[in-house]
Amino acid sequence: MIDKRLFKLPKAKIMLVMLAGLAVLQAFAILGQGIFLARAIVGSWNRHPFSFIAINVLLFFIMYLLRQAISWFQKWYMNNYAHQTTSLLRSQLLDKIYHGGIALSSRVGTGNLVAMLLDGMDEVSNYLALIFPKIIALAIIPWILLIYIFTLNALSGWILLLVFPLLILFMIILGTAAQARASKQYAGYVKLQNHFVDALRGLGTLKVLGLAKKYGQVVYKNSENYRKQTMKVLKVAILSTFTLDFFTTLSIAMIAMFLGIGLINGNLILYPSLIILILSPEYFLPIRDFGNDFHATLNGKNAMAQMFDVLSFETTTQEDQLPAFTWDQGSTLTVNDVSFAYSHEDQDKFKVNKNAKMTGIAKQKQTEDKHYTDELSHINLSLHGYQKVGIIGPTGAGKTTLMRLLGGFLTPIEKANNFTVNNTNLAQLDQKNWQNQFTYIPQEPFMFADTIKSNITFYKPDATQVEIDQAVHEAGLDNFIASLKKGLDTPIGEHGRGISGGQKQRIALARAFLAKDRKILFLDEPTAHLDIETEYELKKTMQPLMQNHLVLFATHRLHWLKDMDWCLVIEDGKIVEQGRPEDLAKNGTEFRKLTEPLKEGAL
Repeated sequence: MIDKRLFKLPKAKIMLVMLAGLAVLQAFAILGQGIFLARAIVGSWNRHPFSFIAINVLLFFIMYLLRQAISWFQKWYMNNYAHQTTSLLRSQLLDKIYHGGIALSSRVGTGNLVAMLLDGMDEVSNYLALIFPKIIALAIIPWILLIYIFTLNALSGWILLLVFPLLILFMIILGTAAQARASKQYAGYVKLQNHFVDALRGLGTLKVLGLAKKYGQVVYKNSENYRKQTMKVLKVAILSTFTLDFFTTLSIAMIAMFLGIGLINGNLILYPSLIILILSPEYFLPIRDFGNDFHATLNGKNAMAQMFDVLSFETTTQEDQLPAFTWDQGSTLTVNDVSFAYSHEDQDKFKVNKNAKMTGIAKQKQTEDKHYTDELSHINLSLHGYQKVGIIGPTGAGKTTLMRLLGGFLTPIEKANNFTVNNTNLAQLDQKNWQNQFTYIPQEPFMFADTIKSNITFYKPDATQVEIDQAVHEAGLDNFIASLKKGLDTPIGEHGRGISGGQKQRIALARAFLAKDRKILFLDEPTAHLDIETEYELKKTMQPLMQNHLVLFATHRLHWLKDMDWCLVIEDGKIVEQGRPEDLAKNGTEFRKLTEPLKEGAL
């Protein structure tokens, strides 16, 4: 139940020492309750003076209030600790996501990260607030009570001692089953999140392809699976609660029976017997509380384990090995037998632990990776000057992964001499001077919750108004900007809420036109989700932009190939063919398979 990494949390040891001290105080408060309540009852039975009974009743209430005060303080302290810790974890996760970039989001999944930072944080906070007090109470309170009970009646002590391992055994059996089902439930929840987020992000593409309803059925199916998994977890939780209640009630009944027989036979006296009977339910209370909260904290445990996995993800620090340069006709980039895999031991930080166990989400992600590897194997490539290079291949072949690798967002498996830029050997392309040379336009360019002007000047914040107006004109945004009351100062929502997909792409193009000093263009299916008419209009805008640039253009729209000087055909993470499009049309087997649907004369 306890992840050892929890003890590395800030102030964890101080918190545990404080909880242990409070648990000891609470145990003696419980003992005091039992002792003074038994004295009051026995005094009343023996018709002692009211003053004697009143003092014991008063002392009982003092012990009761002390116990409640300890519980209240413990709850307040743990809620504060959980809140502070989750705030720190959220900050660390955001930093890790920022530095991990595409490598991390690709490995974990965007929907998973969203679930982790929103719902996952609430689950973790609940987990931290509950689990530590329950375990400390279970480790201390029953044993202090048991020692005192042994001093009163050894038989009762042995009954309680022998029943306790039996409860632990059933808890382990049912807890293991609950853990497995809860892991599947959480993995199902994350899968549902990923599908839902992907559906929102690709809704335009799905509509254009007529797949929106079909994909909706996928989301519905995942939601149904999540509902069924939740019900299975609840069944185990209810069974576990029933088992705990049954055995604790049975053991208390056995103790009551033996005490009753002893009182009838005159072997026992009322006062110690009554204390034992009062303390027996208190003896089992910590394990019952632990069992009940075990199921309430399973999702928190899974979320916490996943957060630790993300925080342990090894990010690559941007390097400055590449001297400052400007890409021109004489510049060269050579890719030297580069391989990449999300699941490689150097890249995959969601691997199996020493006991060959993994979290539900790790299993989920591993299963998904089997179907969508996007791995690259032994990539050799030479680029120079102002080439226009088309990258084609089936879905999942590795086109986007190759673009991200060349952009320096992903790190190859090998650690040295993977790339050569203008005679400089580099292990990776996450180089400041390299990334200052290119503009990246993906299928879904990111728009910030800011003005249109701020979004356009992303690459060049200090651009003059004349330069901005020129970029707006070249990107074909004149009419759109003129139609807005505030013009370039019009605010838009995050991810471009409030504007169309075509307008987002034109804003991304305006960024590229404005950054004229960047002579490399990465175009990752920039028109994939647009209709044919919008794409045709954008194409007229993009063609002038691609002049005097090194262009890498990944696309499924193969009519773009007639604008390319060179073509790479990727399949299963390998470059299977490369050459001029017109030569591949004659001699390229894989190229012809992909271009067969094109009408005659497309190239």
